Amino acid sequence: MSEQPSRASTSDLAPDAVVPGHEPQISLKKWQIIGPGLVVAGTGVGAADLVATLTAGSRYGYALLWAVIVGVILKIVLVEGAGRYSLATGRTIFQGWRSLGRWTTWYFAPYIVIWGVVYGASAMTSAALPLVTLFPGIDLKVAATVSGLICFAMVWFGRYRTFEKIVSALVLIMMVTVVGISTLALPNLGEIARGLVPLIPDGSMIYVLGLAGGVGGTITLAAYGYWLREKGWASAGWMRVMRLDNTVAYVVTGIFVVAVMIMGVELLYSANLAISSGDNGLIDLSEILRDRYGDVIGILFLVGFWAASFSSLVGVWNGVSLMFADFVGNLKGLPGDHPDVHTGGKYFKWYVVWLTFPPMLLFFLEQPTGLVIAYGALGALFMPFLALTLLLILNSSRTPKEWRNGWLSNVVMGICTLLFLALGVNQLIGAFSG
Repeated sequence: MSEQPSRASTSDLAPDAVVPGHEPQISLKKWQIIGPGLVVAGTGVGAADLVATLTAGSRYGYALLWAVIVGVILKIVLVEGAGRYSLATGRTIFQGWRSLGRWTTWYFAPYIVIWGVVYGASAMTSAALPLVTLFPGIDLKVAATVSGLICFAMVWFGRYRTFEKIVSALVLIMMVTVVGISTLALPNLGEIARGLVPLIPDGSMIYVLGLAGGVGGTITLAAYGYWLREKGWASAGWMRVMRLDNTVAYVVTGIFVVAVMIMGVELLYSANLAISSGDNGLIDLSEILRDRYGDVIGILFLVGFWAASFSSLVGVWNGVSLMFADFVGNLKGLPGDHPDVHTGGKYFKWYVVWLTFPPMLLFFLEQPTGLVIAYGALGALFMPFLALTLLLILNSSRTPKEWRNGWLSNVVMGICTLLFLALGVNQLIGAFSG
């Protein structure tokens, strides 16, 4: 990591490193400081989030819009906590987890292995679905395999700067297409304003929990600190930049999710239409858009659907591979600056392979019931695990006193823990009953 002058100027706002204690000067006109936050936010919004938001809008109108806003605020606080720990201590989130005891490793090790196989298969399929809808002659398994191989090559041979630019471009495509299309639906501003008042209609609690806790990422939230490190933001001097980066990114995410809800309300709820569960619901919506606004709009929505799915694919392949590399590096006692634990390193590449090739077998073998149950059970526990461990780490001597949680952060993270625990219990019931 190259050294930079001790004082950053507004003409050079995003160097690869900064001397500890010297905070870069921020100019709001210099949007190049926005990076890792947009990556984590863009990665966290996938096809499943779009379907959940559309379904909530189609069933309850704008009544649950407030839950989307709450979800954005919760994710801002949670991701800021992960970033604050990394910058304040120079340690990774996994090192923080290990400091709490071996139980964190016993949970994380099987989780990251099983999660990688099942998520890899579902993410590649999700990225392929809009492609086979646009080009009906292509087989879904072939499109999923090709999508995985393209992502594999991009992450294997690319570096962080290239990866960040790719995800940022995909987020831009998502925003332009989906937000632009939502304006065609002529949203009712009065109803939108009323949707900001917290109400829980009968039977909507699971959707409230899902919108507030589920939109905006799971394991990739913990990857934020790794992307800060790869960006070169490696000390407390970058704290203010990190907070701006994180806040702007999740505001962008919030706008995107609100746009999806507008489509759910104006196109589905008002016409009393329903969509399929899973990713196929987005295909249904593209057909509704074609019927109402023409082929071009339907195609543009599919492009936005693809951008959301592929940004998650690329983001997970990079971010979770960094987490795995750090996991192995810590078990082997490697220093944090060892090349094997960074983008392109040996252990990083091990996990890129694991995410890509074993999951392809599931295209043909279907998903084994036992593996799906284990995936659901371990995955349901990750968000409460993250929220709880951040509470413990950020309120102890593991974090320098000046960067520990204040009362407001503790309240919000406590709410996160309870909310994610409720969601986790529901997912566990689904995993073992389904």
